Amino acid sequence: MLRKQGMKRSMPRFDIVGQLGSLRRYANSLTRDSADAEDLVHDALVRAYERRGTFRAGGNLRAWLLSIVHNAFIDRLRSRRSEAARLEQAGHLADSSTQAPQEHSVRLAQIREAFFELPDEQRSALHLVAIEGLTYEQAAKASGVPLGTLMSRIGRARAALREMEDNAPARAINHLRIVRGES
Repeated sequence: MLRKQGMKRSMPRFDIVGQLGSLRRYANSLTRDSADAEDLVHDALVRAYERRGTFRAGGNLRAWLLSIVHNAFIDRLRSRRSEAARLEQAGHLADSSTQAPQEHSVRLAQIREAFFELPDEQRSALHLVAIEGLTYEQAAKASGVPLGTLMSRIGRARAALREMEDNAPARAINHLRIVRGES
């Protein structure tokens, strides 16, 4: 029995609950927001648990935990700055783009709707060739069907889209063409 007690004493005391007050105060001073501080403490405790093997016996547990809180805070700052930079760059890209004319937007929506109304196997085959740019052979392999079957599906899909186009009401502007390529 004495031997077991001796073993327990050689293990470092990992009393995290007793350190929560210090961790919360420090997190509050870093974030200046109680909800963010709680999240920060939670993240730090998860990190501490995951890295508990790196804590040195006889070391200062509070200092170790506070350094984890600090590092978690710095990581969050960097992540937020990086995200803000990405959003700013995306904003510049969005500013340089122009809105499609109304007719084209409506027409693209009609084409999209017609495409999604195609049977699954035809839509899949046409997508692989027309959108993904695969050759017929590559698309047939990807679909797991013989080349002739794939070509037949694409032909039927194009015919269905052409029929939709032919039956559509006349438009003043018809710049967009639906797959009028070779079958």
